[in-house]
Amino acid sequence: MACWLKRRVLRVNAFYACWAFAMSVKAVLFDMFDTLMLIEKDHMFYNPSLKRAYHSLVDSGIDVSFTDFRRAYVKARDALYTEADPTLAEPHFNVRIADALRILGYKFDADSPVVFRATLAFCEEFMTYVRIDDDTEAVLRKLHGKYRLGVVSNFAIPECVHKLLEQHGLAGLFDVVVVSAAVNRRKPSPEIYKKALEKLGVAAEETIFVGDTVDADVAGPKSIGMKTVFIERRVQKEVEQACPDQTIKRLSELPAALERCL
Repeated sequence: MACWLKRRVLRVNAFYACWAFAMSVKAVLFDMFDTLMLIEKDHMFYNPSLKRAYHSLVDSGIDVSFTDFRRAYVKARDALYTEADPTLAEPHFNVRIADALRILGYKFDADSPVVFRATLAFCEEFMTYVRIDDDTEAVLRKLHGKYRLGVVSNFAIPECVHKLLEQHGLAGLFDVVVVSAAVNRRKPSPEIYKKALEKLGVAAEETIFVGDTVDADVAGPKSIGMKTVFIERRVQKEVEQACPDQTIKRLSELPAALERCL
């Protein structure tokens, strides 16, 4: 059944379900990137960030060219995700740096200070490409106290997500922040959403998920019983099949969307 037809059928009972649903919503979970914060310059952060990590390694005594390091890094990253994809695992960024160094003949564990400094260097450069959405702070402050709030983000550097939230003065507005590499599972794995719900102490049926990606922020949350609000940052033809409960164009529309019966 087409998404618009489903909505029409559901609307018949909406009036009777409205009050009960509104009273049952206790939490709102947000995707991070391209939802609360926007990655600028068409996601051109990767090469400069990788160069920053490389220079950190050079400062630690690693003697290779950037070309060789980049080649080893891509090989390590691709091998890592070939292994991780079937289970939606999300190894920490440290692992791909350590694996790249191993390809180049250096032996460092993933928790080595040399590796972690390179990871943080990547993070610092990446952060220069990220800006907070114009509506994010106002919307979060409006919702704070009315709902329990959380972030569920796919990112290989959890420390980077926390740094960005702190940098923009948002960290204190969230009751929980779950990042894929911290739990070794990425969206749309049910495990990452369940981890956030467990920490919040709420049920999926009491929670709304807000995000910009169809599989990770609509299909995944709906699969475990959450309601969803899709923020349409770009055209995604799959959204009609996923059938989010509501679609908005910008975050400023979210409070009103939450007040409506989804």
